[in-house]
Amino acid sequence: MRKCIRCNIEMIEDLDVKVTQQGIFKENLGKIKCAVCPECGYTETYIQDTSKIKKLFLNKK
Repeated sequence: MRKCIRCNIEMIEDLDVKVTQQGIFKENLGKIKCAVCPECGYTETYIQDTSKIKKLFLNKK
């Protein structure tokens, strides 16, 4: 459960974010999701499955 950093209200989670321009990233690192506060509209984005990002980070060390 995510809480809004402004209102401390429970956010509506697991919403999809659409990215329309292709070719920005070399590899798909995960599906971008977002959470929205129903009170003030604050929106935050996150990647649900961070395993690919962790792997990429560990390979760069």
